Amino acid sequence: MIEVTELKKFYNGVAVLDIPSLVIANGESFGLVGNNGAGKTTFFRLILDLIEASSGEVRVNGETVARRDEWKSYVGSFLDEGFLIDFLTPEEFFSFTGKVYGKSKEDITVFLESMTEFFNGEILGKRKFIRDLSKGNQKKVGIAAALIGDPQILILDEPFTALDPSSQIRLKRMLNELKATQNMTMLISSHDLNHVTDVCERIVVLEKGHIVNDIFTNEDTLKELEAYFAV
Repeated sequence: MIEVTELKKFYNGVAVLDIPSLVIANGESFGLVGNNGAGKTTFFRLILDLIEASSGEVRVNGETVARRDEWKSYVGSFLDEGFLIDFLTPEEFFSFTGKVYGKSKEDITVFLESMTEFFNGEILGKRKFIRDLSKGNQKKVGIAAALIGDPQILILDEPFTALDPSSQIRLKRMLNELKATQNMTMLISSHDLNHVTDVCERIVVLEKGHIVNDIFTNEDTLKELEAYFAV
């Protein structure tokens, strides 16, 4: 469970995030949507203890995340290319990341085999450094690395951006399968309302750092979101 209490972040005296209270249950697929500058990435960075909150706290499974490491062993995340080690090949990066999570060489091999459809022959065996891959393929590497440790909680910021249509469909299928088979808690932000409603059972709308809507997905959710952002 992820619990947020009186969480605020200020930059130059301006509040970019202000969330009094929010609870994300274990096994929940949670979508985060909002226009540029709404505070989505700031929120994810606070959850991951990448930046310091101005006030308030985030707790994961009862543990405060700030300046603590215990929770990191069961959380997988990919926010941007800064999470990659781009002078490595994908194989080297997966080997390194897998070892961080205590995975054996055999474990890593089995995991990469499970990514075959998602990779679509574009990632492994290409003798390229990550920095030389396309933006879409770099994103595939980052998403896979976020999953290699069998996380209980997965956090992805704009995972569909830069992926081609076929890869977007494969990613949605993979996320829905993980949700169904592993009861994984997922936090996913996206500018694409179709994708986020296809994957997430609950969606929060952020506007200038504030939660302005918190809804459970149903057949009318996409229309409701489109109407909100059309104003």
